[in-house]
Amino acid sequence: MSETDRSVNVVDGDLLKPLLVLSLPIVLSQLLQVGYNLADTFWVGRLGQEAVSALSYAWPLVFLMISVSGGFTVAGTVLVSQNKGAGKSERVDYAAGQTIAFVGLVAAVFSIVGYLLAPWLVQLVGATPGTTEYSLAVEYTRTIAIGIVFMFGFFVFQALLRGWGDTRTPLYLMAFGVALNVFLDPFLILGFQDNVLLTWLGMDGLSAQLYAATGFEGLGVQGAAVATVFSRGVGAVLGMGWLFSGRVGIHVSLSDFRLDPSMVTRIVSLGAPSSIEQSMRALGTVVLTALIALAGDEAVAALGIGNRITSLVYLPALGLARGTETVVGQNLGSERQNRAKRGVGYSAGLVAAVLGVFGVIAYALAAPITEVFIPGEPAVIEIGTEFLQIIGPTFLFVGIFQVVQGAFRGSGSTRLAMVFSILSLWVFRLPPAYILMEWVGLGASGVWYAIALSNVLSMIAATLWFLRGSWTERVIADDPR
Repeated sequence: MSETDRSVNVVDGDLLKPLLVLSLPIVLSQLLQVGYNLADTFWVGRLGQEAVSALSYAWPLVFLMISVSGGFTVAGTVLVSQNKGAGKSERVDYAAGQTIAFVGLVAAVFSIVGYLLAPWLVQLVGATPGTTEYSLAVEYTRTIAIGIVFMFGFFVFQALLRGWGDTRTPLYLMAFGVALNVFLDPFLILGFQDNVLLTWLGMDGLSAQLYAATGFEGLGVQGAAVATVFSRGVGAVLGMGWLFSGRVGIHVSLSDFRLDPSMVTRIVSLGAPSSIEQSMRALGTVVLTALIALAGDEAVAALGIGNRITSLVYLPALGLARGTETVVGQNLGSERQNRAKRGVGYSAGLVAAVLGVFGVIAYALAAPITEVFIPGEPAVIEIGTEFLQIIGPTFLFVGIFQVVQGAFRGSGSTRLAMVFSILSLWVFRLPPAYILMEWVGLGASGVWYAIALSNVLSMIAATLWFLRGSWTERVIADDPR
C-alpha cells in the first residue's frame, strides 16, 4: 500500500461506518458533478430562454455519448474491487490499465461520431433547424464531442479508485475541476463587457479594462462547453499521472495498456450491459425530450431545469449506490455474501430516510426553487413547479432502486441491472407518458405523472428480484491472467 493510499477497509469489522466513510465523498463528488451542470445552467440562463432550451436539447445527446463509453468504466470498478477483495492485488493494476485503454478507444470513436452526427441528432431530439435553439445546441454538442476523450480520462480514474475503495482522492480532484469550471464559466459565456460576475464583485472598472484590451464578448452557450472540457481535461491529466506514479494504490504501466483479447472480452461482458443500460437511458431521455417538445419550448426548458434539480436531489442515492458497488464487490470477492447483503440493507435504509425528507422540501418549495434557475419566465416556472410537486413524493423510491442497482453491478450482475433500467424507462415511463400526454390530453403534466409512476414500479420490481438472492456470485474466479 502506498503512503498516499486512502482506501477504506469494507471487508472486516464494522460495516456501517466504513460504508458512510466510503459513500460520503461519492455524494460530495456527485454534488460537485452537478455543480458543473448548475453553473452552466445558471450562467447560460443570463442569456435567456433560447440558450436554456438549447442546453435542454443538447444535454441528452451529450449524455448519450458519455453513456456509451462510460458504461465500460463499471467493468473497471467490478474487476478492481473483486480482485482487491480476493487479495489478488497483482491483477488490480492489469485490470485498471486494460480498462483505461479500452474505454479510451471507445470514447475516441464516439467523439468522432458525435461531432459528425450532431446536426441530425439535435433535430431528432426535437429542435427545429434554422432556429436559434437548434444552432446553439449543435454548437454545444460538437464542442463536448471534441473533448469527450479527455473527459473520460477522469471518469475512468474515478471508477478505478472507487473499486479500490478510495473515494476521497477523486473528490479532491473533482473539487479542483469544479472550481476551475465555475471560474471560467462567466468569462467564457459572457465575455468581459459588462461581466455580471465582476459587477457583483464591484469590479466594473476591471471588466471595462479587460474588454478594452481584448474585445472578448464571450462564446455564449459554447463557452459553457469549452469550460467543462478544459476543466475535465486538466483533471484527467492529473489523475492519469497519479495512476502511473502508483501514489494512489493502483500502479499502471504502459505494458498494461496493450489490449489483451481475453481481458477485452471480460471488460465487454461486464461493461457492455452497463453501456447499453446507460445509453438506453440516455436515448430514452432523448425520446422524452422530443415528446415534451410537443408541449412547447417552455416545457422543454422546464424539463431541463427540473432534471438538474432532481439530479441534485438524487445525489445521496447515487453516492450510496456507488459505495454499495464497492462494498458488494469487495465482500463477494472475499466470499462474504451475508456481509454484502447487510451493506445493501444499510444503504437502502439511509437513502430512503434522506430522500423522503428531500421529497417534502421539493413539494413545499417547488416554485421558488424553480425560479432560481430561470427568473422572469412565469410560464416556465409554472410548469417546473408542477414537475417538482408531482415527482417529489417519489424521490425515496428512486433512492432504493438506485441502491439495489448498485448491488447488482458490484456483484458483476450488470445484465440484471441493465434489464431493470430498461424496464424502468422504456416500459414503466415512456409508454404511459405518451398515453397520458396525447391520448388522455394531460400535456406536460401527463409526462410528469408517468415519471412518478415509473419511479414506484421500478423500485418494487428490482427489490423483489434482489430478495431472491440469485445475484451473489463473484465474477473473478476464472480471471484469465
